[in-house]
Amino acid sequence: MQHCWQPFGCISSPRRGERNFTRGRVFGMKKLSVVIPVYYNEGSLPGLFAELMRVEDKLRRSRGIELELIFVDDGSGDDSFAELMKIKKRRPDTRIVKLARNFGAIHAVKTGLQYVTGDCFTMLAADLQDPPELLLDMADKWLAGSKFVICVRESRQDPFLSKVFARMYYSLLRLAVTKDYPSGGFDLALMDKLMLPYLQQSGKNINISLFAYWLGFEPEVIYYRRQERVHGKSRWTFSKKFTYLLDSILGFSVVPIRMISLTGFVVALLSFIYGIVLVINASVNHVIVPGFTTIATLVAFLLGLIIIMLGIIGEYLWRIFDEVNQRPEYVIHEVY
Repeated sequence: MQHCWQPFGCISSPRRGERNFTRGRVFGMKKLSVVIPVYYNEGSLPGLFAELMRVEDKLRRSRGIELELIFVDDGSGDDSFAELMKIKKRRPDTRIVKLARNFGAIHAVKTGLQYVTGDCFTMLAADLQDPPELLLDMADKWLAGSKFVICVRESRQDPFLSKVFARMYYSLLRLAVTKDYPSGGFDLALMDKLMLPYLQQSGKNINISLFAYWLGFEPEVIYYRRQERVHGKSRWTFSKKFTYLLDSILGFSVVPIRMISLTGFVVALLSFIYGIVLVINASVNHVIVPGFTTIATLVAFLLGLIIIMLGIIGEYLWRIFDEVNQRPEYVIHEVY
């Protein structure tokens, strides 16, 4: 009887007609690590794995590069984990990390980064909207000496509201954080291992793509068209998008705080001028200004302004508290 410690059984030999992608590492071959966060992606995982195997075959044959696949199951409630175990069965050197619950895409990616051992690495979405074939072009530029290669979207096959939010988001990034950030944005990027320690040690609520760009490595750009989502529906809700926007702006920019200071100065100056005008009218022209409506309007306006300012300050304070309270970014349930 065969004894096995693995909760999901031993990894057996492939059945007849089923390919096994087990490969020993060839001496002198470079390694590209691919971190793939998974959340409700059961429909796209088989196709994604097939694409990655085709890409790896080309990388090994013509570029001397093999892939290190690291999947992170971010608390999926569908059969994504079962599909990942099928991939593990067919390619035993694939790393599967299962989180205790859903922690979010950024934390899932940072989990995967802890297991990267390659000469270069990338983060790839599991929904197939970013074609794995781009790994070939990125690898070519990395082999040519680039430390940071980004894939910028020329166009995107997304719903209208998603396009509007994306346009607004990247405009705000260029305005408040870095003016040369790509207007189409990017999620897919290949980075040299020199950049890995910085990303592993970054803050809890950090936009990883923006942080990588902020590090200062000169990016090599590849333009592409983002594909329409075919499998499942996006879990990227409006609340998640809004939180992502706040994390991006408040995590990298002092502009909101300076806007609060500037607004306070302008309001104080206008109030001072208005007060002088009232005093002059009352003393020189003997004009008595009806007070209740004016005062009530000003008080309501200023109160609303103060609440907004306190909210912005509170967002900064929460991020400081979240960094120092020793709460883990993620909890790993099991690693396969």
